[in-house]
Amino acid sequence: MTQTLHSLELDPKLAAIVADFPILARPTSRGKRLVYLDSAATSQKPRAVIDALVEYYEGYNANIHRGVYEIAERATAAYEAARVKLAHFINAGVSEVVWVRNTTEAVNLVAYTWGSQNVRRGDAILVTELEHHSDLVPWQALATRTGARLRFIPANPRGELILDDLDRLLDGCKIVAIGHVSNTLGTIAPLERVIARAHQAGAVVLVDGAQAAPHFRVDVKALDADFYAFSGHKMLGPTGIGVLYGKHAILETMPPFDYGGDMIARVEYRGATFAEPPRRFEAGTANIADAIAFGVAVEYLENVGMDWIRAHERELTAYALDRLEQFEPRGLEIYGPRDPNLSSGVISFNFADIHAHDLASILDTEGVCIRAGHHCTMPLMDKMGWSATARASFYLYNSHADIDALAGGLEKAGRVFGV
Repeated sequence: MTQTLHSLELDPKLAAIVADFPILARPTSRGKRLVYLDSAATSQKPRAVIDALVEYYEGYNANIHRGVYEIAERATAAYEAARVKLAHFINAGVSEVVWVRNTTEAVNLVAYTWGSQNVRRGDAILVTELEHHSDLVPWQALATRTGARLRFIPANPRGELILDDLDRLLDGCKIVAIGHVSNTLGTIAPLERVIARAHQAGAVVLVDGAQAAPHFRVDVKALDADFYAFSGHKMLGPTGIGVLYGKHAILETMPPFDYGGDMIARVEYRGATFAEPPRRFEAGTANIADAIAFGVAVEYLENVGMDWIRAHERELTAYALDRLEQFEPRGLEIYGPRDPNLSSGVISFNFADIHAHDLASILDTEGVCIRAGHHCTMPLMDKMGWSATARASFYLYNSHADIDALAGGLEKAGRVFGV
């Protein structure tokens, strides 16, 4: 008989969480229990989020902001209520929450609007060596358009940022773009230090929070971030919806990113004036259903408790490190921090001379889902001398049994490849 996670002994709170995710009750095509360890790529969705999508489309599907009939007004209220939920979730003002498709679009929005207005030839743009392509390529493009110089905060082999030369790197810098958590290594950036010194140097700071907002409390006011971006699909919400937080005083100075309906105050044949933030940046028909469901997702996270999620993932990471270290005599290498307090539920590794893709394929035969490849951090891979890594990432619905299944899959891979 196929063993399901529901049949395993779990802490009552964790068991209740797992039961909320329909996909985790379904075996794989090979009859194995699904062990999902790829939440850094995208998270699974609880029933409440799925139901919110269905309820919108079945119950009050209508366009927002202009309709005066009942279901249009209900859709508008639910859409804007979701914005309020997201603002509360990160301690932002409601007018500071801009709906976007994802973190990538948020970064591009800032690079094309604020960046084009404020960055000139000879200025510096500062990023880190850990950045995802989505928080690197837009700044490369801005540097090419403007003649600005791209600089990098270096990282050591453990994935820790080296800040010894930060003041020199900040000299002449207009914007700092930094990931809150590395998607490849799980490293948590020392944002408080970087943001404070960047502001002293007169630079604006954008934080890529895609790997942070799902996992622990984020307070944009306490961080004093100028911009903070994150995606719904990594934090139990649907794909195609995300948030750009921007300080209202900065958003007011920025031109629109897209042009069209619903972002204007008035249009005449030869000109237009634009709405106040955030609607200035939300042209066209909104992603109504996914925004509403994203609001439900953050309600779910808050009901579970972000502090509980952080503690749970820290404990899982410690357990996983302990299990994986048992394979080190056989050639397994773990990259990134070894202290769970310094990382956020991500472990990258390689096992002897087994290619990461082969390793992931063997694990898949056991129902274990991990990521393999360069994780959209090719420059980091080149710097570290890794062609690829295997990556296991944990979330609130994972358990010790999932880590044990990962270890069992590694044992199988070791037998297949003779290591």
